[in-house]
Amino acid sequence: MIQPISAGIVSALTGFASSFVLVVAGLRAVGATGQQASSGLLAVCVISGLCCILLAWRFRMPISFAWSTPGAALLVAAAATTDDFGAAVGAFLVCGTLILLCGLWPALGRAITRIPKPLASAMLAGILFPICLAPITAAVEIPWLALPVILTWLVLFRFAPRWAVPAAMVVALVGIGVSAGPNALAGVSLLPQVTFVVPQFDPLVIVSLGLPLFIVTMAGQNVPGFAVMSTFGYTVPPRPALLASGLGTMAGSFFGGHAVNLAAITAALMAGPDSHPDKSKRWVATVTSGILFIVLGLAAGVATALISAAPPVLITAVAGLALLGALVSAVVSALENPAHRIPAIATFLVTASGVVIVSIGSAFWGLLVGGVVMLWSAFPWRRSTPRTVAKG
Repeated sequence: MIQPISAGIVSALTGFASSFVLVVAGLRAVGATGQQASSGLLAVCVISGLCCILLAWRFRMPISFAWSTPGAALLVAAAATTDDFGAAVGAFLVCGTLILLCGLWPALGRAITRIPKPLASAMLAGILFPICLAPITAAVEIPWLALPVILTWLVLFRFAPRWAVPAAMVVALVGIGVSAGPNALAGVSLLPQVTFVVPQFDPLVIVSLGLPLFIVTMAGQNVPGFAVMSTFGYTVPPRPALLASGLGTMAGSFFGGHAVNLAAITAALMAGPDSHPDKSKRWVATVTSGILFIVLGLAAGVATALISAAPPVLITAVAGLALLGALVSAVVSALENPAHRIPAIATFLVTASGVVIVSIGSAFWGLLVGGVVMLWSAFPWRRSTPRTVAKG
């Protein structure tokens, strides 16, 4: 059983190290204090780990869960939407409720999956694009910190792609520690802390943050999660998986967590033959990953303190490196169908612009504009035909 255990350890370390920075940065962007961001990171780690353990044990399948990485990117992009973390938590709670309803009411889940793929992918690409520009900005503004991170990522991307982002994160943390000095963590609680946040329901924040979070979590994580499992011969029961995602998101929201969903990329590490030749034993990898994810969550205080001591552009730059692959996939998916390229580009441009209209963020407007352009271009306009006048 050593092989699936080692696969679970690699998966948990890779999943945590590659995007915990993005989670903390996203929570801070929508108004969380350092303590609230630490609590949110702890919450999504613990809940993701518990979901991994319980569902993998119950169904004897490597059903794995993680926080919503596209959702965290959305929070970074939605920084101008709100600085009231209570309102953001209300949006998280609404997102979890909608995912729960997808599990209870399959018609809603089918409706979400019927959102045109080019538009959903273009919206995600628009969210990721400004973040993926951050390594360029950081290389110009703080080259002594950013260039070693970028070079580390570039070298390992060629020779050990799986470890490129975690290694870049380690280099960034070392640079932060050296530049901040020995007193960087002075006066900061490094113990894990759980902070209860009272949700507030602001309709504008729900529309600009809660609904896009729900869409990117479903379209960018839950649906691909089912697809990844099916490629390895597993049929994941949709209702328990979506109920776990929805209830987990709702529970975590009260403590600052943004969204929990089926894993996609790390799921491939545990559901594939590298985990174990016998597919009936691969669930052990997911249980191992869940246990380690809970343990890693206990380091949320240290992680948040280090990130808080860093220049924000450096943290966003590391997140941008981690999301380059997701950006490429989203762009390719958005532009795959020539007939839908103009609506997709319209969605991408509006979303990437970061505009806020009547306090509603660009992700919502991008999806709306793209939908209008798609309907307009596909509408079956009647063309009048000239009448033939009989002669004679």
